[in-house]
Amino acid sequence: MLALVHAVALVGLTPHRVRIECSRATGLPGMRLVGLPDTAVREAEDRIRTAIQRSGLRWPQERIVINLAPADLPKVGSGFDLPLAIGVLAATEQIPAASLAGLCACGEVGLDGSIRPVPGTLPTAVGARDLRTGRLFVAEAAAGEAALVTDLEVVGVRDLTEVVALLRGDRLPRESLPTPTEVPASTLDLRDVRGQPVARRTVEIAAAGGHHLLLVGPPGCGKTMLARRLHALLPPLEMDQALEVAAIHSVAGERAPDAPLSLAPPLREPHHSISAAGLIGGGSGIARPGELALAHRGVLLLDELLETPRWILDALRQPLERGEITITRARSRVRYPSRVLFVAATNPCPCGHLGDPRRACTCRPDRIERYRARLSGPLLDRIDLHIEVQPVDRRQLAGAADGESTAVVAARVLEARQRGAERWGAGMLARDLQDHQLRAGCSGRAMSTLVRAIDGLALSARAFDRTLRVARTIADLEAVEVIAPEHVEEALAYRLSAPVGL
Repeated sequence: MLALVHAVALVGLTPHRVRIECSRATGLPGMRLVGLPDTAVREAEDRIRTAIQRSGLRWPQERIVINLAPADLPKVGSGFDLPLAIGVLAATEQIPAASLAGLCACGEVGLDGSIRPVPGTLPTAVGARDLRTGRLFVAEAAAGEAALVTDLEVVGVRDLTEVVALLRGDRLPRESLPTPTEVPASTLDLRDVRGQPVARRTVEIAAAGGHHLLLVGPPGCGKTMLARRLHALLPPLEMDQALEVAAIHSVAGERAPDAPLSLAPPLREPHHSISAAGLIGGGSGIARPGELALAHRGVLLLDELLETPRWILDALRQPLERGEITITRARSRVRYPSRVLFVAATNPCPCGHLGDPRRACTCRPDRIERYRARLSGPLLDRIDLHIEVQPVDRRQLAGAADGESTAVVAARVLEARQRGAERWGAGMLARDLQDHQLRAGCSGRAMSTLVRAIDGLALSARAFDRTLRVARTIADLEAVEVIAPEHVEEALAYRLSAPVGL
């Protein structure tokens, strides 16, 4: 008898239907797996044989051949345990083959017959829905996560005994309720930042338009403090955006199956010693998401930017421009979304005090040049806002808070984003606009101001475009429909070369 069960193989976030074909055959007793299974899938034989026997079911005393089709697609992970076990039980006529129609399954089988959750349950559920499988069996602990996906019947199961009872019709499935959503409250307040009016203004613009930001200044002047508080200015994610972010974290194994669905944009702060694979993504087999993809729809903060090797930083060029990262390997090609707000903070020189009015720089000129060379011109050109942060006066440090709170600034950011959404569509930020959309809302005088700056400031075509996007955000923050010359002038000020020469 030939039994057919469906599963989902993920290549990045892209789902692929897998037909698990199980059949009894002549030969010595055992199970033969074909179709590019990895080590974890090949080891499933021992797990499911013991689990079936300990569940009071019959393990066949004959040869079982299982084909994982398509045969040229790699099958990775212990999530194939459950569909393999169901296929064996159907092939040996312990459950009716008709009950497998439209069934997809995902879960690891323990030696005691229990069904355990696996990484990637959420994108697997999305794939099962998109592939029109109808029903999805998952571990009970992961049922709430899978139930976040609409238009899909999710059945949570505890063990193989319950799976058999459900497929025989001896038991009705329990209702699977989606996990609740939450918006974690941030404890970081922009009001804690003393002084720095220009830097605070820049942080607000970056949050409103999704613009990349570079903060340069001596140690202890508040660069990291400002960068972390920028994250708190971002509005909550929409439901579809939150699901997309959660799917990436699920594939990476960083999401607990029973964790609430967070509507807060992610914040990733990798150490400056991170590898290229850790930042961009990689690993053996099918590439896993790196920090860049894990920060999708949120903030990627690289502190001590110039302590990171140049070749690793330059790997950010294409992803920052395109909003996605493509990782190509010999047997797979993986795409992960990476629409991030990139925030970088760095000292101006190795000792950190170049341009510091309080302390003299002790670095030799050649050391400063080598240090600055780690940030290439093409990468700097992709950063919209460049700000020099100066040390705060001691009287401001000891005095009362002199700036607006996060709540006040976040409200302006939200209003500016809503104006853009009403004009261009939901989810569109100034950084995402096409050229004709930008020019349609720019006055002739503002465009003339920007054209004159091309030669005077030696702007590239990319810098011209990005300056116009920043000006669009500034106009939205001021509730102005048409970009005026003063908006362009302010945007140009944030692209001027810093006095430290970066």
